[in-house]
Amino acid sequence: MRVLQAAAEAVPLVKTGGLADVVGALPDALARAGVANRLLLPGFGAVRAALKAPRTVATLPCPWGGEPPRLVTGRLEPFGDAPAYVVVSPDLYERPGGLYGDPSGAAWADNHRRFAPLAWAARALARGADTRWLPDVVHAHDWHAGLVPAALSHAGLRTASVMTVHNLAYQGLFPAQAFLDLDLPAAAWGIDGVEFWGQVSFMKAGLQHAQAVSTVSPRYAQEVQDPAMGCGLDGVLRAHPGGVAGILNGVDYAVWHPRVDAYLPQRFDAADLSGKAACKADLQRSQGLRPERGAMLMAVVSRLTSQKGLDLLLQVLPQALAHGGQLVVLGQGDAALEAGFASAAQAHPGQVLLLKAHDEALAHRIFAAADLVLVPSRFEPCGLTQLYAMAYGALPLVHHVGGLADTVVDASLESLEDGQATGFAFYRFDAPSMQAALRRAQLLWTRPAQWAQMRQRAMAQRFDWDRAAQAYVALYTQAIARRSALATLG
Repeated sequence: MRVLQAAAEAVPLVKTGGLADVVGALPDALARAGVANRLLLPGFGAVRAALKAPRTVATLPCPWGGEPPRLVTGRLEPFGDAPAYVVVSPDLYERPGGLYGDPSGAAWADNHRRFAPLAWAARALARGADTRWLPDVVHAHDWHAGLVPAALSHAGLRTASVMTVHNLAYQGLFPAQAFLDLDLPAAAWGIDGVEFWGQVSFMKAGLQHAQAVSTVSPRYAQEVQDPAMGCGLDGVLRAHPGGVAGILNGVDYAVWHPRVDAYLPQRFDAADLSGKAACKADLQRSQGLRPERGAMLMAVVSRLTSQKGLDLLLQVLPQALAHGGQLVVLGQGDAALEAGFASAAQAHPGQVLLLKAHDEALAHRIFAAADLVLVPSRFEPCGLTQLYAMAYGALPLVHHVGGLADTVVDASLESLEDGQATGFAFYRFDAPSMQAALRRAQLLWTRPAQWAQMRQRAMAQRFDWDRAAQAYVALYTQAIARRSALATLG
């Protein structure tokens, strides 16, 4: 089976969040399952720099005029010898600022033009642009690749498509006139196509046209089909003939494990945790926290956004600090949240630390140092933070939603007695509920034997990509069968 993975990000080249971790790790796991994968990425500067022996296989449309993007194949250095595909267009991708926005953080107004070429590239490959490789399935990841299933479908191609929703809250919405730039037939505009309340929706385009749809955790697959969390697309998801599969993300333990982590000042594992104590002391010393081994070190490694529930953390922080805990926050985002944590750090020097950055190495060091990792998300499609935390012996404290509910067993009296607890959860999204969960964590911290048992249990959890890969292979097979049936009917 030949599968093209179409996405905007992939570690270690470009990353803004968990999407990049998934796209960077899934192909290797699929290869072990017998799938021949190739990546399709936009030609951001870091991607182009990593591309070796490039060869142009197609010139892509440019409906708005100017220099047309090129589809180039070559070897992407971090991903071994397997060829990959890159959409090359310096005008679209090599700009100051971030992947999706300008230096001020505002989204680029032409983002529909910047990501539509992923669909055109997939369509060209499905038509045989690269005579050496023809995909059986195109796996479109999130809204950036949402036009892929639409482009394949309206071209009448037999290549199947799978659409994975990593976060339904981000839908790729653009004004109606953007449709003129998408190189799609007029039939694609409408309630059964890319139109969404008078706008273009890349996410809806993918959901409407893909032969199979998935999300990144079983619980989130259920949640997005409910109006409360469906972001206006719950009806589309409920109506999909193939249903919505929930496939839990995995962890690349070759990268995220304290026994092999090159970023740590001292490595460790569940059998010998002396290295974890050393990592905590090193972080406290290097970042200006009080060198108190007995203080419970809480951590946040996250984009600072409303989705992540960090406004709730600011509400309960005074009570948490009153019991002697420390907090380190690594992330950047909403100005109000940045200001709130900066103010807390100023009011509690040596006890609260804000590191306003995106720093992969520092993230690894913080997971290794932390005792408790806070993930109070309003909603969470899967979440990798809590999975990394458990691998590094840091207990997660989470809001019981989405993938957080699928992966963390709350430390209730029953689960503690049964030996199942791996973290702490709160079930109502409000300050009293989160405060109660924090207080339970602080009380358990004063009982070192119980804390150690729970930490050992958390570190023993395994969320391997090989399990997810098998589920994706089954989904690809279903998509191929549905596409063949449609072709027969057509």
